[in-house]
Order: sequence, then structure tokens, then C-alpha cells
Amino acid sequence: MTSGGTWLLRDVTRGSVVADRVEVASTFAGRFRGLMGRSTLQPGEGLYLPTSSIHMFFMRFPIDALFVGRADADGVREVVGVRGGLPPWRGVALPVAGAEGVVELAAGTLAGGPLVGDRVRLEPAVASGPIVRSAAVRSAA
Repeated sequence: MTSGGTWLLRDVTRGSVVADRVEVASTFAGRFRGLMGRSTLQPGEGLYLPTSSIHMFFMRFPIDALFVGRADADGVREVVGVRGGLPPWRGVALPVAGAEGVVELAAGTLAGGPLVGDRVRLEPAVASGPIVRSAAVRSAA
């Protein structure tokens, strides 16, 4: 995966879109900053970090976190951990076994899936095809 641009997180297992505006934090500065300094994360937005753990220090709002494994040849990744409603200022989400990345999402996004074992893919937003939104993204849009 390359950095830059806007990405779409597709739940390949369920045939739906988890988030349609995902940024990739590919630089050291981008990974260090993460979502710190932002006042909110809107439904449909997310941040992909190539790491197996995250912290909530200096965060102003709760998030959901989707931990994913290594991408296969088609860019599909298995979901290896789901953490919903992580509160701000409450420490560290411990590393998840098998995780090679995490997508930070607006709180409530993961209420209806994906689940551990599902398969997801980050795709360039412009080349993603028709969008079938997950229930959480639909209700907030």
C-alpha cells in the first residue's frame, strides 16, 4: 500500500464499506501524531496505522479500532482484533497477536462488524466501485 490520497475500507466478507475516507499514516511524524489534535472523527473517516498497538493519550474523543493482519497478494487482510469505544485519555490498547496494522474509526463504526476472522481491504477511494455502506456509516451519513 502506498501513502497519500483517500482510501476506502471494504469489508470483503460482508460486501460492505466500513469507512470511505481513510487516511494512511505512513511517515514517522504521521504515525506519532495519529489523531491527536483533532477534535473529532466523523462517521466514514478513519486513519490506518502500520502498527500492532495504539494509545489514547491526548485524544479528545472515543474511537473504535480494527486490528488487521498482513495483506495477501490482493491486499486483503484478516481482522485479528476489534476494540470498540476506546475512551480518550485511558492509556494503551495492548498489541494484538498477528496485527500488522490498525484502522482507527469513529466510535460506533464497528457495532455491526467487521468481526474477528472477517477479511477487509483498503482500496483507493476512486477505484472502489459501487459503495454499499455498512449500517453504521449509512445511519450517520
